[in-house]
Amino acid sequence: MTIGDFGNLTLIIAVVFSLLGIAFVLGFVRLVLGPSLPDRVVALDLIATLSVAAIGTYAIATDQQVYVDVAIVLALIAFLGTIAFAQYIERRAHDE
Repeated sequence: MTIGDFGNLTLIIAVVFSLLGIAFVLGFVRLVLGPSLPDRVVALDLIATLSVAAIGTYAIATDQQVYVDVAIVLALIAFLGTIAFAQYIERRAHDE
């Protein structure tokens, strides 16, 4: 790689972090304003997914592989949390 390649990589990472920041704000708005519980669950899952993407981008930016492990663990926990929320919503709808 040449020095110019690192400059392009830095620009790309800055753009990715900017877009992730905008997506975080929009997801948080949906989490706060979501009219129903399923909307809030989807927004929370979106925020968790965006967190995984941000950690992965940071791992690429710093060239440290340990952050990929953190992203994988967060993705698994977020998945299990979403499944738990889905079961709760289903039971709640069944009881009503």
